[in-house]
Amino acid sequence: MIVQRMRNALLFLALGAASGATAQTFDGYALYNLSNQTTSRLVNAAGQVAYTWNCPTTYSYSMALKPNGNIVRTAVNTGNQINTAAVSGLVQELNPQGQVVWSFTYSSADYVTHHDMCLMPNGNVLLLAYVRKTVAELQALGYTGTSAKYPGRIIEIQPNGSTAQIVWQWEMADRFIQYADASKPNYMPIAEHPERMNINVTVSGGGGPGGGIDWFHENGIDYNAELDQIVFSARYLSEFMVIDHSTTTAEAAGHTGGNGGRGGDFLFRWGKPANYGVTGTQRIPAAVHDVKWVKAGAPNAGWLMFVNNNGGGNSTTTIDAINPARDGYNYPWTPGTVWGPTNYDWRHTCLAYSSGQSAAERMPNGNTFVAISGQYMYEVNSSNQVVWQYNAGPQKAFRYLCSDPGIIALLGEDPCGLVTDVNEEDNNAAFGIYPNPTEGMLNLVGVDMSTMDHFVVFDGTGREVKRTAPGWTVDVSDLPNGVYQVAVEHSTGRRDVRRVVVQH
Repeated sequence: MIVQRMRNALLFLALGAASGATAQTFDGYALYNLSNQTTSRLVNAAGQVAYTWNCPTTYSYSMALKPNGNIVRTAVNTGNQINTAAVSGLVQELNPQGQVVWSFTYSSADYVTHHDMCLMPNGNVLLLAYVRKTVAELQALGYTGTSAKYPGRIIEIQPNGSTAQIVWQWEMADRFIQYADASKPNYMPIAEHPERMNINVTVSGGGGPGGGIDWFHENGIDYNAELDQIVFSARYLSEFMVIDHSTTTAEAAGHTGGNGGRGGDFLFRWGKPANYGVTGTQRIPAAVHDVKWVKAGAPNAGWLMFVNNNGGGNSTTTIDAINPARDGYNYPWTPGTVWGPTNYDWRHTCLAYSSGQSAAERMPNGNTFVAISGQYMYEVNSSNQVVWQYNAGPQKAFRYLCSDPGIIALLGEDPCGLVTDVNEEDNNAAFGIYPNPTEGMLNLVGVDMSTMDHFVVFDGTGREVKRTAPGWTVDVSDLPNGVYQVAVEHSTGRRDVRRVVVQH
């Protein structure tokens, strides 16, 4: 481990914290907040802090930037009665001045929110929670252990004035089956029901019969609006699961209903086949964090991506992605076999190791952003060359493009300085380009073709990447995804400029 840290330190010194030389293909900003601190920061490609929120509460684990420039942020509630890993109990929306827009507390002697959150497109927020269950309650369900546990809960909250209200709920306890006592509920062969959770499953870490109260240690959550599904990761299970969000809360407690027709049962699970009684290779050997769907516009869009903390073995963290087979809203499974794929479909081997937290994101231009907890943040291109690195090791960090509405709301119409070399008086108001974003072909309007010399495209650093003869259309399909500066140069010396997003 010491040798690994020395190697990482030398690599970091060689690259620099975030030098201009390595920042050329880093499009946008990284948002982060160190745990147990009150300051949230937005860092640009040059490693400069471009925006700061001085928050009224201590940060817990996760946050997100809204299109209006506000942030939603988990925080540590004062007076939590349940205190275990990454407990928060509080989530708040803050405006750009750090003032509270709304605040929601979910903390009692029987439950508390913890770890991750997910901001949904409709403005609602998904939260993970611990739920206290007594040993008597669990043993009545066929549990063979002798200690109380905290099985997981997922709640969806909807902002309502100065607070929020729960509008949907899912319980891990509703998934429990057992094959230990035929006189108790949900007695069924484990290997025949991977859509359910074995209440006596053997787990790593503090969970399991006779182990610690933190049972499965759910730690990451994401939402897919197109499928109306939720995915969450569980460290002590070395696994992640997909569930149906299209259900009502009542349907989520049962086994029918929703788009998938299976109520709250698992639609898919992956990482450790032994958890559902099937023989197969365990592809997540230890902890797992930050599971999410790769966003539209990025390579491998729609795949499930996650931090595999020891995926490479010998203290080697990897970012893995899989592309599971799907039939409509369901994921086919053959009884007695491993829920496929049998191995990862894509992998990035991280520059540093972490046994916990951490986060990653696939970017539209093919880059991969990684935040290694306790180490540093960095980004590599499709050739695994480091294009950006920053000396901060938050538990999680979040990437936003220059074109993101939240970034523009905070920093203005040109947040990455793409058109700062253009004099406003020289910029033709009639000039336009469409569609924007574009998949490849741009159309021009409002151009004086009699004086037009060239059509020129510059990348985010001002480097010329395309120059063509005069025309009403320009093909940019050969350019990587990203934000570009588009200019029409005239023989009169005039230059008309617009910004365009290329998104294949």
